[in-house]
Amino acid sequence: MNDDQLLRYSRHILVDELGIEAQQCFLDAHALIIGAGGLGSPAAMYLAAAGVGSLTLVDADTVDLTNLQRQILHVTASVGHKKVDSGRAMLAALNPEVQVHAVAERVDGTWLANAVPQATVVLDCSDNFATRHAINRVCFSHRVPLISGAALRFDGQISTFDFRDAASPCYACIFPEDQPFEEVACSTMGVFAPTVGIIGAMQAAEALRVIAGIGTPLVGRLMMLNSLQMEWTTMRIARQPGCPVCGHPRPSPTDALPPEHET
Repeated sequence: MNDDQLLRYSRHILVDELGIEAQQCFLDAHALIIGAGGLGSPAAMYLAAAGVGSLTLVDADTVDLTNLQRQILHVTASVGHKKVDSGRAMLAALNPEVQVHAVAERVDGTWLANAVPQATVVLDCSDNFATRHAINRVCFSHRVPLISGAALRFDGQISTFDFRDAASPCYACIFPEDQPFEEVACSTMGVFAPTVGIIGAMQAAEALRVIAGIGTPLVGRLMMLNSLQMEWTTMRIARQPGCPVCGHPRPSPTDALPPEHET
């Protein structure tokens, strides 16, 4: 680290559990963030501020005026522009040392299979079950830690799936792919803006702790937030023997390719 970096990240370096060693881990890391909306905005901003050296921001959408109530990565002048371009500009202004790769695509199995192995950690900030399951399968196949968050109305949830740990459950252990879940969106149900901020910030915290190997990440725990009452509930989760993703011998990367999905 140079003198400017030592100064910029000094408040991390002063923390005993972090120090120079953890900060160097952040600088060397690559975080893949899928979704540049309500969750991806605070997650990306905290990771960039913390000095994660490389961020890949993935989102095919453009900024809409209705996004600005909660998607703090974007500003009024960004309306009509690609979210990843708007996000890259904001992150560059926040920390020009961070390399931000903007991918304005809808992820599919081939793309994920190529991108996920290059990442230190993946943050699922998407907004539909199909994409979440696709990301989960590929992260499990390549043993890449996955931080999953979701929010709607006053409710939020977060968990970490660290596939380097043989005991870690996966997303499909909680939400089986073959069980019907009603797809609901904030465009029809609404969302309390700070809820996505809280969950997105926690995703960044989980990612940093996973990168640095400190603390106890949310592996085997699903934390659920009711921000109307400001109450947290924690549910213990375990790997399910019958899970079609992690309940069988780990597939090869080519066997695990999902079909094309959208974010």
